[in-house]
Order: sequence, then C-alpha cells, then structure tokens
Amino acid sequence: MTPNTPSPGTGVPPLTGKEPLFIVLNTGSGRNDAQALQDTIRRVLHESGRRHALMPVDDPSRLGEAAQQAVLDARRERGIVVGAGGDGTLSAVAAAVLGQGVPFGILPQGTFNYFGRCYGISQDTEDALRGLLGGEVRPVQVGLLNGRLFLVNASLGLYPQLLEDREAYKQKFGRSRLVALWSGIVTLMREPRHLGLELEYEGKSRLLRTPTLVVGNNRLQLEHIGIAADELDRGRLVGMAARPVGALALYGLLLRGLLSRLGDAEHVVNFGFDRLRVNVRHRRRVKVAMDGEISWMDTPLEFRVSPEPLPLVVPDGSPRPARP
Repeated sequence: MTPNTPSPGTGVPPLTGKEPLFIVLNTGSGRNDAQALQDTIRRVLHESGRRHALMPVDDPSRLGEAAQQAVLDARRERGIVVGAGGDGTLSAVAAAVLGQGVPFGILPQGTFNYFGRCYGISQDTEDALRGLLGGEVRPVQVGLLNGRLFLVNASLGLYPQLLEDREAYKQKFGRSRLVALWSGIVTLMREPRHLGLELEYEGKSRLLRTPTLVVGNNRLQLEHIGIAADELDRGRLVGMAARPVGALALYGLLLRGLLSRLGDAEHVVNFGFDRLRVNVRHRRRVKVAMDGEISWMDTPLEFRVSPEPLPLVVPDGSPRPARP
C-alpha cells in the first residue's frame, strides 16, 4: 500500500507518523484538571517532536465550532483531529470529522470512557497519546439519530432523565461511579412515565409501551449490562426497551444490569436493526440523550447505521472494531 492509498474502509491514507495533531480539548470535561492535562499533552508531544495545536474550549456550546476549525486545519496540513474529553465531547468532535477524509484520534477523559476502552485506547492521557503517535487508522461503526452522530448510545424516555439527574449529582458530589449509581437509585424512586411507541424496522411495525428506549452501538457497554452484542458484528445497532413496570421492578432491572444479566430479564426486549423509525404517540418533540448529552428532537425519530465509518486512530494490536 502506497502512502497516498486510502486505508481499506476509511477513505484516508495510512499514517506516516509525522502528521500534526489538532487537539480539541474540553476543559470542563471529566477530571477537571485542565491545566495538568494540557501540560501532559505538551510534554509528551514535545518529547516526540510531533507538531500540534491545542484548541481548548471552556464553553461546550463551542465544541462544534472548534472541531470544524480543527478539521479545516487537518485537511490543509494532512493532520489528525483529536478529541479530548468524555464520550459527549468525543461525539461532538467526531461529528465534524465524519466524511471529511481526515483521521480521528481520542484522549478519553470521562467517567466511563466506553468508546475509548472498546478500542483499546488507554484512559491514561500519556499512554493514550503514545498509542496515538504510533497508531493506525481503522474503520469504526457509528450510529445516527435524525442525522446526528452518536458513538456509544442514543435514547429517549427514562434513560435521558437518569443521565440528567446523574449530571446534577456529579456537579454536587463529584464524578465517580458510586455517585452515578446513587443518582440512578434516587431517580427510580419517582414513578416513571411510560411512552407509547410505534417502532418500524425490518419491514414490520410494532407497538410498544415502555418507560425508555435505548439504542446501543458499543460492545463494551452492552456486555457490561448483559446484552448480546453480536448484532454489532453484522454492522447493525441494538435496540433495548423495558416493558411497563413499576419502580420496584425497575430497581430489579438496575440490579440485573449491574450483574451483567439484563439480557435474560423477562421485562426487557432487545433487537438488532439497520434502520429504526420511532413514532411517539401524542409527542411532537421528545427529550433524547446522545452519548450522555441531552437535547430535544422533533418526532418521528430515525435511528440508523452511518453509511460512512469513522476513521479512528487506534494503537497497534488493539481489538478489532465492529464491522462498519
């Protein structure tokens, strides 16, 4: 393969090890010590002699703008766009990269870091950087909700409320998995509302009444809660929903998820698909969560696999991604 021949499935040339890095850094994400993070990045890249530009962003609403500028710079200088932050930050930067013909690297800084961990990318910034400097480009499947990219999952109903409450608890008590668990328990103490959904996929229609619908695109997260991830290997997404239950039964589902046994719960349905259309009865707009970020969307909702994979830079020898 010549240096200018695109890597299979990615549309971008193989890396030479000399590409400049354009790093979009969310200074309000994850571990909060933004200055120490920037110092580590500068030190490692200075030692390696790699050209780079740090683009810190302290206002999350400007992430998209900064990412678009990074893409322009990377296209002009044949560089790599790098996102540094939690899964929501990585998703925002990836949305600007998708389809632009430039590689995408990540420096995970979130609490769970499902996306990076799934592809063997270290949660330690220095290790992640060294893996990036000597990495290779691989095609990675991403999902779309009404045309907007998500890396890990997208959802509506109870799950976005759980995430919203979790963020409020993190702001008050700090970021940890214990805080995330406790906030979930408190949220479930309130009687959940149920949505009337009409699901259209695989040429058929299905009515479902449920407190939440979650669409997954991450093997690590699915296996963590006990849902089979085989559909990802077929280039599909996985839909998951709970049947109408009370708060006590939801606590049982939460416990099963913690024990990686959600897949065999009688109140849970899951299915694979390429494209899913969701009509929400009596709702013109609904609250959705995409990789932990909350927003409102007009209905109907359409979930589908992106026709273009994301050209992710992964360390040599990292796990193979799901087929795009």
